[in-house]
Amino acid sequence: MGVQGFQDYLEKRCPGAAIPVDLLKLGRTAGRQHHHPGPLPPPARILIDADSGLQRLYGGYQTDWVCGGEWNAMLGYLSALSQACLYQGGLELVVVFNGTLGKERWPEWARRAQGQRQTAQLIVNHVGSKATPPPRAWFLPPACLSHCVRLAMFRFRVRVVQTLEDHHQEVLSLYRDFGFCGLIAQDSEFALCNVPAYFSSHALKLSWNGKNLTTHQYLLSEAARQLGLKTQQLPYFAALLGNHILPDEDLAAFHWSLLGPEHPLASLKVRAHQLVLPPCEVVIKAVSEYVSSIKDLGNLDAVARDVFNQSQSRMEDKVERFKKAVEYFSSASKPRPLSMGPSPHLSCVLPPQGVKPPYRNALCGPGHASLFQNLPPLPDCNDSLSGTMVYMDWSAPYDQGGSRLTNHHTSAPSGPSHSPSSSSDGDEPNDSSHHLTDKSSAWDDPASQGSGGDGSHGNGSGSNIPSLLSMATRSHMDITTPPLPQISAEVLRVAEHRHRRGLMYPEIYHILTKGEMKMAVCIEDDCNSEMPPASLLFRAARQYSYGVLFSLAETHRHLERLAMSNRGPLEVPPVIVKEWSSGKSKSALTPELVPALCFREWTCPNLRRLWLGRASEDRSRRTRAFLACLRSDCPALLNAAQVPQHLLLMCCVLRYMMQWPGGGILQRHELDAFLAQAVSNQLYEPDQLQELKVQHPYYHTITFPWSRHRDVTDDVNADVACNPWLLVGVCTYSHCGDDVINALIEKTND
Repeated sequence: MGVQGFQDYLEKRCPGAAIPVDLLKLGRTAGRQHHHPGPLPPPARILIDADSGLQRLYGGYQTDWVCGGEWNAMLGYLSALSQACLYQGGLELVVVFNGTLGKERWPEWARRAQGQRQTAQLIVNHVGSKATPPPRAWFLPPACLSHCVRLAMFRFRVRVVQTLEDHHQEVLSLYRDFGFCGLIAQDSEFALCNVPAYFSSHALKLSWNGKNLTTHQYLLSEAARQLGLKTQQLPYFAALLGNHILPDEDLAAFHWSLLGPEHPLASLKVRAHQLVLPPCEVVIKAVSEYVSSIKDLGNLDAVARDVFNQSQSRMEDKVERFKKAVEYFSSASKPRPLSMGPSPHLSCVLPPQGVKPPYRNALCGPGHASLFQNLPPLPDCNDSLSGTMVYMDWSAPYDQGGSRLTNHHTSAPSGPSHSPSSSSDGDEPNDSSHHLTDKSSAWDDPASQGSGGDGSHGNGSGSNIPSLLSMATRSHMDITTPPLPQISAEVLRVAEHRHRRGLMYPEIYHILTKGEMKMAVCIEDDCNSEMPPASLLFRAARQYSYGVLFSLAETHRHLERLAMSNRGPLEVPPVIVKEWSSGKSKSALTPELVPALCFREWTCPNLRRLWLGRASEDRSRRTRAFLACLRSDCPALLNAAQVPQHLLLMCCVLRYMMQWPGGGILQRHELDAFLAQAVSNQLYEPDQLQELKVQHPYYHTITFPWSRHRDVTDDVNADVACNPWLLVGVCTYSHCGDDVINALIEKTND
């Protein structure tokens, strides 16, 4: 999308708009300017977007990152980063993670997932042929890396927030509502929303002695000056570049018309038999000139008519989405008025009766101490649910205002989506069975695809541009699934409480409320037909976890009693979860319909009892449910004398893999390596583990990250008191055609 290219343009095409700064030095300078008597002011708060800064939070440019994670190095880096910010610079870090489903950005996610799969195949081929780590430019984070970083942040007492609905809007609301002094990210939307103090996460670098934290600060005012734009024109500029609301293909004809027939690139459009987009830097310059020439910014209808003046189809739809795009970026660019109170998306961050700190517009450049103003402390985002807290006393009751937490059993068919790329955006209408519906419209009609919808205007050629919607990458299906079972308000309250504070795997909340989950891309060999893909290998574990989340066993037992009393047939309504993933033989815009399963060996209690039960037997039930999901419901596994607790997870994963019904998926040398690295009694001696020799077609010495992984799972879980039982999805990490399981489970501690 055109918007996403603005970040690169800002760095490469705007000289003077990105300048080096030292955040710790700025913090020390601001601290020395405090001459007033009394206690020292609280540390200034810096917000970090983990979604765009994951590689730097991982610990930097590791040499051998493809093995699955240098966990000790990552922990050491995050520890040094948090201590340096607090003790060397007087800064308080708050890290926000992307916990949204993001259906309004589905086409963008699908394209990104397709590119990641191609990168994963390059990594596999490189390691298999050269037996060396791949280039750093191919960095592809492990599927569980975000959750490992999140748990590590808890360990080092760094505040964590997780978004829920719209990641970009919630990050900006958090930044403005709670008076943060700076935002560390790498996203064009943040740049176009006129963030006062915007720093680069990709350039973030901590010195070895921990006294310098350097990065680049983007001077958005300088970039706007070079483009000839004013602050109030930025929403129009962002809307006309192309975004998730108004995509590129709907603006392609407009972009070409701005270049004119005499432009050197105009011949590309005439010769092409499909949609060709001008280069991003050319579009940015042309759109900025057009926006700067608009005389009346308040007349959106006039601007829209001029932009789509020769559109041959969907004119009203494009105009409406243009207005929504302008409104979206305008609302993100303005500070929230004090009279409106805190953002409803982040209300649970504040205490129920708390007072919101005043908004502070900390616009400054290097050397300005106003970047780090004295702000009241942020309410703790990482509090656990233990103690004397009463659930009914929480703010934002879920049984009031039914529109806030919609479910399939109460939701109505949604209206047209903001994104035209997927008709499955939003909640689907309920039905007693799932089916596939091929929705066609005027702009999907083959007759209209020949003309491409938009005629070129302003360039004199009169040729039409075919629409990208006719390409395979844009195909999608609207899938209707049965209504989800009723979820109690108390369980939903607990789910959002933990989701907001990063105490829970983000997909669990979306499964409970929407019946959908999105799966990350793993590094696996698509050319290996003998190895099942990650999504298929661990599907059974997810199906059992769905059954636990929706209390399927209790529903079955209740229906069996009704059938016996009525002497009728047993009819159990199916519970279907949509799993969105990018695979070799399927489109990322077509979900897999996966039914929930219940255990055969025993009747699992309902979710409310599992999560909120405080009796001693409830802990045993939670543990048994966890083991049963991984097909490891064996009493011997709970014997600490036979299986130490810190080895339980890896033993369950190995047991699950060995029970794969399709045949053996682990070769002998892979099994030896797994046993040596995952369940060895030398886990506390990584130097000896990495010297173990295992016969392997590509490596003479295999170093797996299990000894390092133990540090994250054991130590962090000991720090975070999570009462409910949670089963997080199991992720895989594959290379050289060999599957290495990299699983991360968040398990409760009473």
